[in-house]
Amino acid sequence: MPGPLNGIRVIDLTRVLAGPYCTMMLADLGAEIIKIERPETGDDSRAFGPFLNGHSAYFMSINRGKKSMTLNLKNPEAKKIFMQLVEKADVVVENFKPGVMKKLGIDYKALSGINNRLVFASSTGFGQTGPYTSRPAYDLIIQGMGGMMSITGPSADQPSKVGSSIADIISGMFTAFGIVNALYAREKTGKGQAIDVAMLDSMIAVLENAIVRFSTTNEAPVPIGNRHPSIAPFSSFSTSDGLINIAIGNDDLWKKFCELIGKAELSDDSRFKGNAERVKNWYQLFEILKAVFVTKKTDEWLELFQKNDIPSGPINDVKKIFADPQVKAREMLLELIHPIAGKITVPGNPVKFSETPAKVASTSPLLGEHTDEILSGILKMSSEEIAAMKKSGAI
Repeated sequence: MPGPLNGIRVIDLTRVLAGPYCTMMLADLGAEIIKIERPETGDDSRAFGPFLNGHSAYFMSINRGKKSMTLNLKNPEAKKIFMQLVEKADVVVENFKPGVMKKLGIDYKALSGINNRLVFASSTGFGQTGPYTSRPAYDLIIQGMGGMMSITGPSADQPSKVGSSIADIISGMFTAFGIVNALYAREKTGKGQAIDVAMLDSMIAVLENAIVRFSTTNEAPVPIGNRHPSIAPFSSFSTSDGLINIAIGNDDLWKKFCELIGKAELSDDSRFKGNAERVKNWYQLFEILKAVFVTKKTDEWLELFQKNDIPSGPINDVKKIFADPQVKAREMLLELIHPIAGKITVPGNPVKFSETPAKVASTSPLLGEHTDEILSGILKMSSEEIAAMKKSGAI
């Protein structure tokens, strides 16, 4: 069965991570992604390691299922080709610095004039409006400015970034979310629209309870390690041979948990009887539980808790993820074969559809691999015309 976005054509002008992650999601859902890259060098991330037979595994991990076409958008002939593609497209996605698309003459106003059904999505660091709009942005900068680092890490004097490039990835996800919703709106109105997604906005949007905690207490949240600020016990503990996570989300679970660890008396202790008391007296509770958890191995605790429906889990490294039976059962690690680089394993798609399944159509493209196919197939150009375009430096 084709994916839910089968028949949707996307012109992808993005590079590096946020934008390519967005269009990778759309590709998995069945959209045709035409990735426009600079001749000779292509997407900047083609130069990012690690490498397999000279090809970037970084690039391959977020550009699967796309077609690559080279276009020099500063060349008038190339711009004409781009405009012709836009006429036949549903979506344009770009993550240039604000103002670049207008300078090139291919901003939303210009493109919607030739295709009023076009969905035009911009993914940038700070968005198209506001005092920071022209600033450069990278994931580390946005994690810091967006508050994520201020609530991540072991303590207030050691703020940390999240291990993955979460600001890039979440803004890519919000951009894909916006595109799909704009396509749905187009079914009702017949018209496309512009979408403006900022990394900073996206980071703020996922601060979860940190925003309401400050707005209700006027105290800025700080890093508190692996424990939860509003639920206890909801944290990591050392066992006799490693670490374990537990999440006791209500008082019924707390009572059962106390019985299982041989500390039934804790559930009646006035310091710990309710969640509010456990949060208030966390450090006293932590010292008691710390002494309990080191009496057994991680697997022993997990077996006990899982038999009794106590939310718990190990802290897996990536190697263990590769061996995890649940990860395998959900097809969350996919093996792709690149024509030159060879075998590479990438994350699967987490959205499972019953009727229109998401799937990875192909590995990442070679630079310009589909240029001739797109020009001849979509724009009906002859081989002589394509040769002339190459000679002029347009492609």
